[in-house]
Amino acid sequence: MSAKSLTQDLFSLKGRTALVTGGSRGIGKMIAQGFLEMGARVYVSSRKAQACIETAKELSAFGDCRPLPGDVSTVQGVHALAAAYSSHETTLDILVNNAGAAWLAPFDEFPEKGWDKVMDVNVKGVFFLTQALIGPLRAAAVQRHRPSKVINVASVDGLFVNPQETYSYGASKAAVIMLTKRMALKLAPDQVMVSAIAPGAFPSDMNVAARDHGDAIAKGIPSGRVGVDEDMAGAAIYLASKAGDYVSGAVVVVDGGVTLVNASASMAD
Repeated sequence: MSAKSLTQDLFSLKGRTALVTGGSRGIGKMIAQGFLEMGARVYVSSRKAQACIETAKELSAFGDCRPLPGDVSTVQGVHALAAAYSSHETTLDILVNNAGAAWLAPFDEFPEKGWDKVMDVNVKGVFFLTQALIGPLRAAAVQRHRPSKVINVASVDGLFVNPQETYSYGASKAAVIMLTKRMALKLAPDQVMVSAIAPGAFPSDMNVAARDHGDAIAKGIPSGRVGVDEDMAGAAIYLASKAGDYVSGAVVVVDGGVTLVNASASMAD
């Protein structure tokens, strides 16, 4: 086998199906486009149906992309999304749990709704959607004779303390990291490999600072820049493809080195 064909086989997603939650914008959209370009059929899901439809139409330029609106903040919504997916497909090769929410408020004023909304989407949604789709994930592993993948999108905020007062967000992303490890241990014997990506600064509606003030944010990042679409797509393709078949319970940090800056500051203190 030539080096070129080996590389193409390692990272190809041809013939595989993927569901990306929060796929209508930001990091989810970056991942969805990357999967499409590597040959996967991708279902993009988001709470806002029209945004979901528009994104699927736009991304169809890169491959077979289909909208599948859904709300993963409730168990009822999770089951509805799983049922909608199962009405189209009997197997699922790749599940990306990317849908997320954040809330910023001072400690003395932080509301219960800001806690519950973030935890419901970022943690509860991850667990119960994976649970609801474990049948198609297991079926794909048996049919393909290769592992299925669950990729949970965490954050560097789950690894160090963000100076912004996003109490429930940081706690939720730390929970996602531990949940990833727990589910990985449980599901690896079924050939369902669970891993996580912890992004740093990527331009998005959730990270407005990186989107609107990228040059200023970049000054605090060792690589000297914020993340771009290819950075996120590349990490997700690695985990989703044959190249990542032996990866289980890992957290791939994609941050240009910003966690190292935080670690260095902690040691200096």
